[in-house]
Amino acid sequence: MIDALDYLTIAGTADVYQTLLGRRVIDGRLRTRNIALTFDAGNEPLCAIVFATADLDKAARLLARRAVECKRVGGRLILSAQAAHGVPVALGLVTSTALSPAIDADETSAVSALDHVVIRSPNPERAIAFYAGRLGLDLRLDLSNPAWGSRLLFFRCGDLVVEIAHDLAKGVSDGPDRLWGLSWRVPDIAKAHARMKAAGIDVSDVRDGRRPGSQVFTVKSHTEKVPTLIIGGIGRW
Repeated sequence: MIDALDYLTIAGTADVYQTLLGRRVIDGRLRTRNIALTFDAGNEPLCAIVFATADLDKAARLLARRAVECKRVGGRLILSAQAAHGVPVALGLVTSTALSPAIDADETSAVSALDHVVIRSPNPERAIAFYAGRLGLDLRLDLSNPAWGSRLLFFRCGDLVVEIAHDLAKGVSDGPDRLWGLSWRVPDIAKAHARMKAAGIDVSDVRDGRRPGSQVFTVKSHTEKVPTLIIGGIGRW
């Protein structure tokens, strides 16, 4: 039913993300190799996640059989807030695959793709039932690590990951899930780090990541309040 993650909507301005990702906004949209960003007003920094499906009618029938309440608005199926446990989720046909051009001549300093999108959930078993059971995403990892204070669920979606993060200290509850943060891939993390600093973006030092062979740094400004991590030194997940 779901082939990929088509786009995310951010409550903010396109110009800020043009500077952050190092790619030009075309007609209000910014696209990396595997996902697009759109920009609009919203109550949360990340205000919508839209998955791609090849057949909207078939997806609608399957969602109905799986008791997922949704409505068709234009070319999208918008899931009810109750069905998606508070996360603004929709399905639609792929809108565009054209990569936004890099601002600088050196393509390796620009963000190339999304590595993972993070959803925070107070109820990981409920999240498994929804994202794997009802949406059909492939659960690749279920890891609890007391040292991190988290239980992490990784769902494969195209060549990126939908990560569900649960705070172990808070226990399990029936509260809503929250679309929360983004981690981006770059071909050359040193060049990306230098480009962002030169553009006036507040970034942490580069450090070793949790995945073997990876390096990361945190972005502290120019994210429109979306928690953001940059990842280099690795291929696809």
